[in-house]
Parts: sequence; structure tokens; C-alpha cells
Amino acid sequence: MTDALDAQILHALELSPRVSFRRIATVVGASEQTVARRYQRLRRDGVVRVVGLVNPRVHGEAQWIARIRAKPDRISQLGDALARRSDVTHANILSGWTELVCVIRAPVGESRESPLLQQLPRTTSVLDVSVDLVLHVFGEPASAQWAGYGHKLSNEQANQILGEPISQVASGQLITPTTQDRPLLDALAEDGRATQAHLAERTGWSMARVARRVAALETSGALVYDVEVLGERLGFHLNAMLWLTVTPLHLRRVGEQIAAHDEVAFAAAVSGRNNLLAVVICRDADDLYRYLTENLAAIDDIRAYDISVRAQRLKQSASLVAGGRLVIPRRS
Repeated sequence: MTDALDAQILHALELSPRVSFRRIATVVGASEQTVARRYQRLRRDGVVRVVGLVNPRVHGEAQWIARIRAKPDRISQLGDALARRSDVTHANILSGWTELVCVIRAPVGESRESPLLQQLPRTTSVLDVSVDLVLHVFGEPASAQWAGYGHKLSNEQANQILGEPISQVASGQLITPTTQDRPLLDALAEDGRATQAHLAERTGWSMARVARRVAALETSGALVYDVEVLGERLGFHLNAMLWLTVTPLHLRRVGEQIAAHDEVAFAAAVSGRNNLLAVVICRDADDLYRYLTENLAAIDDIRAYDISVRAQRLKQSASLVAGGRLVIPRRS
């Protein structure tokens, strides 16, 4: 469970991942020391991680959603192996323990096909695999990814937080990181809120050079941030994937409406028979039923839907999930 202050800190971070503790404190009416202490506790307990990531478009990659049916006695081993790959950003075993879903970063085009996408159908433990391309992610760039925990900041408070934004939308041509950027990017992958002093120590650069390079990478869209929140630690134990069918005429409107729901962590247009995917995080089955019959039911032009319920989360974005905590993957 979470209290109002923790929830407001999480909401502020989702709006602006590198916003200062001082600004959060001013907005929520707490001391800077209290805000910093609360955040460090949430991070230490594996509830939240802020991670800096290289935009996959830098390398000409897209996101693919892979649904894999596997032998029940091999699915855990397969899932663990996939979760530890750097080109897999999410991995979940679904209820029934015969299917897992993962997100794979890979190029588009036959000549640049991902080795992993080629290998999966030939893996002996895999019975069937379907792969769909993420065509478009819905939602405002400066909106929270998931705010179902409640106690959200008011619109006025959110605007105050966004007075110190990162560059959420690329304003120029993507910069390709160099080998000199590797220590900087590695440090931000471990902690997206690392201080400039820490980044200077890791890179051997001056703090002024660190600030300039981070700003350049952010502004170009090459460096993005993800705020990972482990909903289970906040009392939200049911994670469902909704596979919806919507006519193309209404796809944008329906996707944007769904993405605006507090319960929704991710909504995207995808290729395949079901052309819209939404990830919904709820407290329990009653909460999911309420969402389906009230929030989702209020949206017109959804022709059909299917629901997959997660049994075990293995990886969330850049973090492994172990012992009920978000943990940093070991570098190979």
C-alpha cells in the first residue's frame, strides 16, 4: 500500500523523471529531506526505478510484441532466458503457465531480421509463436504512465512539476551515441536520477560537460527515461493485457481514450488480428470487472476483446523482477 505523499512523489517522477527533490517538495508542501528520504526508501525497497534508456530508433529498431506458447515444464526456464536478454524489455508469464508475452526490440525489414525472432520458432520448448509490430503508442508524452495508485497531483501541481521538464519529445535529429557516451549511458541505465556529480565521476568529465551532453541527448530524443513502478508492492496484484479489435476509422480515438484511464499502464496500436493492446493494472478481480463494465464499456466502437492475465512478471522495461523487487540486471 502507499500513502498520499509517496503517491504524489511517484506521480511527479512519472511526469518528469529527473525533476529535483526541491521542486517536488515545494509542489507537495513537504521538506526536501522528507521527499528525498521517501524516494530513496521506495527505490531501496524495489518499488520504483528511474532508468535512462537509449531510444531504440537510434539503432533503427522497433518494438515487437511476442506471444509464445511453450511446454509448461519449460516455460519458466524460457522466460528467465528471455528476460536476461538486453533486446527484451518486458517479459511476463500468463495464467495457465503455458504462454508468455515479451517485448522485443528489433529492426523492421527482412534484411535486418532479429536473430531472436528467427530463433524463437525453432526453439524446442516453443510450441507456437506470434509476433506483432507496435505501430503507435497512445498517450500524451508528458502524462503519467500509470496513476492507478491514486492521490495524483492536481493539474496546477503537475504544471509546476513540468516547469522543470526533460525533453519529452525529440526536437531535432536523433544523435547517435558514441563510445565516449557509454559510461554516461551505463550510469543512467543504473539510475536515471544520478546526479551530475556522480555522472562526472563515472565519465571523468566535468559537470558542465555532463550537463551539455545529457541535454543534447535528451533534446534529440536519443536519451529517454522510464519510471518503473512495481504495482504489486502498492497493493495492485492483478495485471491484465486487453487485446482489442477496433475499426481503423476509430482506432486513434479509442486508443487515446483508453490511454487516459488511470488503470492503464500502456496502450498501443499493433499489427495482427487484435489491433489495439492495453495493459491494465488493478487491485483484484473485482477492480478489473469494474474497469471493464464502467470505464471500458463507456468507449464506443470496440468490436471485440480478449483478456490475458499475468501470472508472473519477469522483467519490466530495464529491470528484472526478483523476490518481489525491481532489481538491476547483471551486465554480461
